[in-house]
Amino acid sequence: MIKKDKQKVLGEVFDDARVKSFLEYQAPTGVSTDFHLLEKAYRGMNIDNFVTFLTFFKQAGYDLNASNPDGKTLMQIAGEHGHGAEYINALREAGAQ
Repeated sequence: MIKKDKQKVLGEVFDDARVKSFLEYQAPTGVSTDFHLLEKAYRGMNIDNFVTFLTFFKQAGYDLNASNPDGKTLMQIAGEHGHGAEYINALREAGAQ
């Protein structure tokens, strides 16, 4: 598995259109769309792109406090990861609780 701090695709450009494309993912059955989109962005973006994504996510009316089927929010999950602090701060600054 590739560590979160490693670049996953060499030369991939995350312009606004690419960042917004993460809003188009379909959630699996039984998973909140809002949570699924947040998790995909968290797992697939560096912190700068994630901050940009949160702006688009909120503008689209999605819930920053959405939870997975186990009842955990993305902030709770990020708190379980060594690299999650920046993402937690970004979520808080965007209005997550």
